[in-house]
Amino acid sequence: MDDVRYPVGEFKNPASPTFADIRGAIDRIAGCPRELRSAVAGLDDAQLDTPYRDGGWTVRQVVHHLPDSHMNAYIRCKLCVAEDRPRVTAYDQDVWSKFEDVRGPVDVSLRIVEALHDRWVTFLRSLPESAFVRTLDHPEDGTVTLARIVFLYDWHGRHHTAQITSLRRRQGWK
Repeated sequence: MDDVRYPVGEFKNPASPTFADIRGAIDRIAGCPRELRSAVAGLDDAQLDTPYRDGGWTVRQVVHHLPDSHMNAYIRCKLCVAEDRPRVTAYDQDVWSKFEDVRGPVDVSLRIVEALHDRWVTFLRSLPESAFVRTLDHPEDGTVTLARIVFLYDWHGRHHTAQITSLRRRQGWK
């Protein structure tokens, strides 16, 4: 049986990624906004307020989560390149998912994701291969390379988009 929590599987960091692998992940990050917008196209408020699984976030919360998470990742990427092994902070995504701004129209977050990914992808594509071995210190994950961040957020965008498209299929929503 498919696990609706992880419709694209759980994150697995590649063991020995090449620069071409990293560039492919960046290309997929670039496509995330378009795929996310397509995943929610035509959904009404009742559908947006449907949890993607029992006990899970609503589609609306998932959409609003993406810019919150990806903004944090973008800043972490820049810190990783600009500073020597910076210490970053974690945030409680479940607390953030309950703030008032997560009840609003999803188009606001879709536009943020589009603009953010334009900047983020431009930044990532400008970096030499050597930048992707730089590290940061994460309070939960320890030492993390820039390459791992790229692979994680390639997966993250596909993961949450697939939660929405999987729900659409299960519900028969066109």
